[in-house]
Formats: sequence, C-alpha cells, structure tokens
Amino acid sequence: MTPFTSVTGPAAPLMRENVDTDVIIRIERLTNLQRDQLGPYALEALRLRPDGSEDPAFVLNRPPFRGAPILLAGSNFGCGSSREGAVWALMGLGVRCVIAPSFGDIFFNNCFQNGMLPIELPLPVVERLAAAAADGAPFTVDLDRCVIDGPDGRATRFAVNALRREGLLNGLDDIGLTLQADAAIRGWQREDRQRRPWAWPAAARSAA
Repeated sequence: MTPFTSVTGPAAPLMRENVDTDVIIRIERLTNLQRDQLGPYALEALRLRPDGSEDPAFVLNRPPFRGAPILLAGSNFGCGSSREGAVWALMGLGVRCVIAPSFGDIFFNNCFQNGMLPIELPLPVVERLAAAAADGAPFTVDLDRCVIDGPDGRATRFAVNALRREGLLNGLDDIGLTLQADAAIRGWQREDRQRRPWAWPAAARSAA
C-alpha cells in the first residue's frame, strides 16, 4: 500500500449528501474491469451525460479540479453497499483524501486499507473549506501534523485514530500492522503450545 504522509493540490467541492458506492462505481464495472481500470468510470452517473460525453458543469470535469487529489463531500459519503472498488475507483481519478461530515462505515474503513485518508469534520467546517476551494487554489493535507492548510492561510486540525494513522503513514493495512508483531505472536504461540498442547491440533503443531 502506498504510504500517505501529505498531499497538496486543489480540493474539489462535491457537496452532495448520501453519495453512495453505486454512484461512485457501478457494480457492473467491477465485474469486467481490473482495479487499475476503474478510474475513468468513477462517479460516471454524475460526470458523464447519457451519451457518454463529459458534463462540463460537473466539478471534477472543470479544469481547476480535474485530477484533484482532495475531495470535499457532503454527509454520509460512501454509504450503500459494501464495495472496496469505490475506493479504488476514486483513487483511479487521483483522489487521495476525502473530507466530509460523515461516511458510510464500510467505505470509511476501506479507505484505510487502500492508502486513502478519510477525514471527518463538522459540516460548517467542510462548507468553509469548500468556499475557500472554489477557485481551485491548492490545499495541503498533512497527516503527520493532522492539519489541513488552506489557501486562505487558515490551518484546520483533524483527528485520526492512532493505529489507522500509523498504518497510512507507513503504508500498512490491517494485516501489515499485525505482522509488525510477528515475532511476539510466534513467541506466544510457542509458549501456548507448551501450556496447552491439547488446544493445538497435530497439523498446526507440525506446521509451526
């Protein structure tokens, strides 16, 4: 997983509530496309017209925000069905950080497993950031400092779970974080096999 330390660039204001995972990436795209092919289809229900051409009025099609690495969103972003491909598709568009008042739980967790930073901030704060972002001026989201530096010179602090933050900074998903304790886990297993040999099937004992 690509580590996340900081990202600088325009913050695209998509201040819609309840943008669900089916809007982010349609299910049929996940059945016949590889992960690295999903970007052009991200948010296609909003980005594209019925004939497949781009809608120039949609924020991510406008020159200041095309390829923007930061997305400002409305409440309950990423709600709906469990779909890790929603994160993959947004990353295929170049998005590395989504800032919203709230997220769908599964989408929120999937972000951390794939190197994307989701930030929860109160709606008035997100609206203030969206106003500052309107002309495409760059923001910097710094995970090391847990600060968003805006083009208006204001710094906005945010909070991230300490373990999640460590994983993003070091490019580790949950498995990677667990494997950092591999030696301690194996040591506990050795000791437990001695204390409770009856709890370890023969196949597991021989494999260890």
